[in-house]
Amino acid sequence: MTAPAPLRIGNASGFYGDRFDAVREMLTGGPLDVLTGDYLAELTMLILGRSRLKDPEKGYATTFLRQLEEGLGLAHERGVKIVTNAGGLNPAGLADAVRKLAAKVGVPVTVAHVEGDSLPVPDGFLTANAYLGGAGIAACLRAGAGIVVTGRVTDAALVTGPAAAHFGWGPDDLDALAGAVVAGHVLECGTQATGGNYAFFGDHDVRRPGFPLAEIHADGSSVITKHDGTGGVVDLSTVTAQLLYETGGPRYAGPDVTARLDTVRLTPDGPDRVRIDGVRGEAPPPTLKAGLTRLGGWRNEVVFVLTGLDIEAKARLVKDQFADALERGGARPPADVRWELARTDHPDADTEERASGLLRLVVRDQDADAVGRTVSGAAVELALGSYPGFHVTAPPGKGAPYGVFEAVYVPAGEVEHTAVLPDGRRDVMEPPSLTQELAEVDEPPLPAPYPSGHPTRRTPLGLIAGARSGDKGGDANVGVWVRDDDAWRWLAHELTVERFRELLPEAAELTVVRHVLPNLRALNFTVHGLLGEGVAAQARFDPQAKAVGEWLRSRWLPIPVALLEGIDDPEVSA
Repeated sequence: MTAPAPLRIGNASGFYGDRFDAVREMLTGGPLDVLTGDYLAELTMLILGRSRLKDPEKGYATTFLRQLEEGLGLAHERGVKIVTNAGGLNPAGLADAVRKLAAKVGVPVTVAHVEGDSLPVPDGFLTANAYLGGAGIAACLRAGAGIVVTGRVTDAALVTGPAAAHFGWGPDDLDALAGAVVAGHVLECGTQATGGNYAFFGDHDVRRPGFPLAEIHADGSSVITKHDGTGGVVDLSTVTAQLLYETGGPRYAGPDVTARLDTVRLTPDGPDRVRIDGVRGEAPPPTLKAGLTRLGGWRNEVVFVLTGLDIEAKARLVKDQFADALERGGARPPADVRWELARTDHPDADTEERASGLLRLVVRDQDADAVGRTVSGAAVELALGSYPGFHVTAPPGKGAPYGVFEAVYVPAGEVEHTAVLPDGRRDVMEPPSLTQELAEVDEPPLPAPYPSGHPTRRTPLGLIAGARSGDKGGDANVGVWVRDDDAWRWLAHELTVERFRELLPEAAELTVVRHVLPNLRALNFTVHGLLGEGVAAQARFDPQAKAVGEWLRSRWLPIPVALLEGIDDPEVSA
């Protein structure tokens, strides 16, 4: 029998607010079978929850509708199916809106949606949604849908669903599903797979990277690429970086399958083409992850600009005066008060801005008044009686609510994963009959250590290692990889948990777990609790840990000189 043709799945959105014209670019840039769009994140669910409070008819990503005004006709002309999680908290509402839009623009379209992710919302919470797999999407496509709208599914489900429908995979095709999960994870963040947020960005022209696509094969293997003529790059490093993003250990669990990341094999397949194969799959766990969001309280911030001399002394004066102003005003201090001095100032600077440091005050409390006028008033009254050159980056405000995301796990059998087909029939997906509890994987053997006794030079880790970091609730994930075997022999033994904590003192008192992925020449670190209550709480300077990896790369340590040969960085002196 002739093997089925590969399924070309492209991505046009990595988050709610991504490049608006990406839908048109992907539909007109080259051949596609399916176009996906990922609009949901932990923070997005909170945003949509607040939107739904104002208008119960909303709760979905309205940007997607505006993109479809032109995209519907283009997709219809080219025979491209569209699958998106833009339905958010109201997939049925978005499906109806798509039908109305199609009638308005005169494009025939069959629309289906997936629901059942919405769970009973506990007291005090705003949203509660389980992460569904791709089975409902597959059912919708098999029933002839041209557009499938979902609520909270896993990001990879946008790929596993179309692939299962196209190739006829069932729930027991674990290796094939696992391969599609890995391809889906590479695609889910859009241009992060094609040079966006890439550690070695200086090696390529990444001013406007094109969006990625995957050519999925019947056995679950794939080739990651992009449309010809688009910017950016697809190579082993860009794909490795995205594979490490927001993952953890070798077992990457999902509702369809648990993919073994330690079996992933990457090989070049031509310019801007990377083949992924060898991925093994295991039965999924018996539970589904569910995300709960709630309003956590109120926050406010003031950024004081400190210019010229005596920066540290000026910062001490502001802190003392602020505390005194609160006490004299009779107000209790906010429950959480954090000061951070960023020494962005330069000595003998040639501009005022380069001569200035920033002192950031962040306050949080359950009581809006405790972070509102109380704080802004205490800050403003210092204007004429504090350090010389007093000013702030913006007038203090009245404070704003912040949110909290919590992850819980629910039995898969208690979630009614439902495909609402184009003709209105409701098809309830059966939970997996075979499941497997997650367990730790024995750490693989490390490569032979890099020979000792060779000369070293203190220099930034990032000269030889790439990194990408992100958030999972209150935890941070930091993936680190290198591009050749000698560097891997050194990194695997040098960057221990102890060395990691030494290089990143903010993690010194936290639980740090290291995972070794030899096939990728990579280490993946999970830093538990670094982000407090998560991105929506905005308790940290970098609340999504987006730049923790770059901070790690900027840290200096002794690196064998032989590994630095041919590397020229004008920002680093010997």
